[in-house]
Amino acid sequence: MVRPVDMFNIARSGINASSTLLQTTSKNIANVNTEGYVRERTTFEGGILGGVGEPTTERVIDVFAQNQLRRDITKVGEFEVYQQKASAIDNLLASDANSIAQGLSEFFGSLQTAADDPSNLSSRELVLAQGRDVLRRFGTVSDFLEEKEKEVNLEFTSMVNKANDLIRNIGELNNAIQVASGDLGSASEPTTLMNQRDKAIDELAELMAIDVKDSKSEPGSVNINLKTGESLILDDGSFNLIEISTDADLGRKQLQLSTEFNGAKDDTKINLGETSLGGQIGGLFRYRDEILAPTQRDIGQMALAFADAVNSKNRLGMDLDFQLGGDIFNLPEFVGVNYSGTPDNLPVTGRVIPGSGELITDADYKVTVTSVTAGVPDEVQLELLNSDGSPKVDASGNPVVYTGITIGSGFSELPAGLEIDFEAAGGHAVGDAFLFQPTKYAGADIELATNRPQDLAFASPLRVQPDSDNLGTATVEEVTVSNTTVDPTLGAEASAFDGAGGIHGVAGSPSATVGAPAEILFTSPTDFQVLDSAGNVITNVTGVTDYDNLLAQAEAAGATPAWPASFSALDDYPGYDLSLNGSPRAGDSFAFSYNTNGVNDNTNALEMINLQDEKLVQVSSDSANEPRSLFDAFSSVVGNVGEKAASADISLEAAEAMKSQSQEWFDSVSGVSLDEEAANLVRFQQSYAAAARILTTAQQMFDTILSAAR
Repeated sequence: MVRPVDMFNIARSGINASSTLLQTTSKNIANVNTEGYVRERTTFEGGILGGVGEPTTERVIDVFAQNQLRRDITKVGEFEVYQQKASAIDNLLASDANSIAQGLSEFFGSLQTAADDPSNLSSRELVLAQGRDVLRRFGTVSDFLEEKEKEVNLEFTSMVNKANDLIRNIGELNNAIQVASGDLGSASEPTTLMNQRDKAIDELAELMAIDVKDSKSEPGSVNINLKTGESLILDDGSFNLIEISTDADLGRKQLQLSTEFNGAKDDTKINLGETSLGGQIGGLFRYRDEILAPTQRDIGQMALAFADAVNSKNRLGMDLDFQLGGDIFNLPEFVGVNYSGTPDNLPVTGRVIPGSGELITDADYKVTVTSVTAGVPDEVQLELLNSDGSPKVDASGNPVVYTGITIGSGFSELPAGLEIDFEAAGGHAVGDAFLFQPTKYAGADIELATNRPQDLAFASPLRVQPDSDNLGTATVEEVTVSNTTVDPTLGAEASAFDGAGGIHGVAGSPSATVGAPAEILFTSPTDFQVLDSAGNVITNVTGVTDYDNLLAQAEAAGATPAWPASFSALDDYPGYDLSLNGSPRAGDSFAFSYNTNGVNDNTNALEMINLQDEKLVQVSSDSANEPRSLFDAFSSVVGNVGEKAASADISLEAAEAMKSQSQEWFDSVSGVSLDEEAANLVRFQQSYAAAARILTTAQQMFDTILSAAR
């Protein structure tokens, strides 16, 4: 049965409704400066008895605007971190004080000055000083990048911890909102808890790109996934925690998801694609993989190529003490890092093959044992890796892998300029794997090998003397020295130099009957003989059409007697050659001898100067690509970093503009407008006063009825 209209009930419900509206408006006004606050709105349904029904208070929010804002928050977070980090490296490389190109220019300039007066000690000391300065510049840049790597790893840990805290907090708020919703009933939302959750979600969106959806099975809860699909917040309130892990490269962090249900961790772990995470974490990973790690290796690659090239040239010369030249720089050795599953007590050492610095790429090297004998490796496989651990590929897109590489005792050569030494006497097994990073820290690890200016080998160790009775017009065009390795046992790498201020005679030669080439004697303009220091004929050459590299022609001629097989069995013997200009006549001869007392000879110094234009730095592991000079390589590094930094600037500006628009859209719906709330305050005050007036009127009517009845 429907009760009649009761003015007292109508007035009471009107007063209560206006009071609730005033409370909602007051709350909006009070929280106008509260971060993350979403304005609220109270609505009513009409009462059955003519009064006002129960109120419903809810947040005023546009989900589309909110999601768009979160996407833009993620973009700004990513590009902000990326741009800030990239600019720091860009500024370092652009600084004249640390410019490697400037240091190289000054080094080769000092070589040119010293070549003008090769016996001047002051000029030689300047060369060493400039060499030391080049190493300082390489070291400064390399040390800075290493510190940036440590800084990045600390930031990874901090951001991951923050993300874990936010994920845990959102999961707990999900549960709290469900409980509060049950207590409040369907009339109202736990708006304060929902605001707290939205604020936490926004902070998580700043760290990584996420998708947020309302849960279908748990009303009031939200599900949160990464853009790549992995779940962070699940329907039942459980959540996944992000964990940091590492592979063989201990300085390189990786991310995994670890599932947690009701406070208990599960053993399941999911690897994440770090650069696709977005947000600050994704920006940090992108910076590491696109700029920091490649730049570290590029700088180290240049340092190794430069130092090895200078060493190689100096070894081909004669120093001021009339000795064969030695190394000017000490190149570092590299300790292989054991992959998971490989015992830690099996050390492996690597180093650049002397004279092969131009073969070193910016790759990391993974060496896997493929065959062992009594626990000692005798065959390995080599894989070239990018700094992020992915395979290097050739021009056809295939991974660069070398298989079936034979390993012996001591250092064994690998492709791509590296040699390794398995130090353990046993204990290895097939599948043992080691990571070598020859270029990562090399820029800071190279040292000057000598402080003696006399050790700079500016002179050629070989002198070619035309006979004074020569009748032809032939003159010496070029004397080349390609190998000065002193090896009394005459191993494969031996040269004809004996290390005692001469070249091998018969006793020290690879042949028991002839010594090293010591003279070229022409028997006609197109025929010549190669003689040793005792006058023995080593070989006869006929039918000469040009006079370039005469000893190489003698080896290839196949004349009688043939070039000794014991000579050909060596890699580069005798290690020198001769080219002529003009035309010789029968009886003309040219004699080879050690360049004793050649203090004013600058032949090898000029060869060192030419290094600045030589192609010493590999572009990639693909042999189809021509190497670059040191200056071109450094310019490429600077240009690459500068381009990425400039692109990050533009992307950040665009992302900030988009975020500003999204924020305005979101605020226009969910933000508190003081003008609107002030108007509502006046309106609700008036409705409150009107409802109170109804109550007064009802009281007066009741009093009138009572008075009439008396």
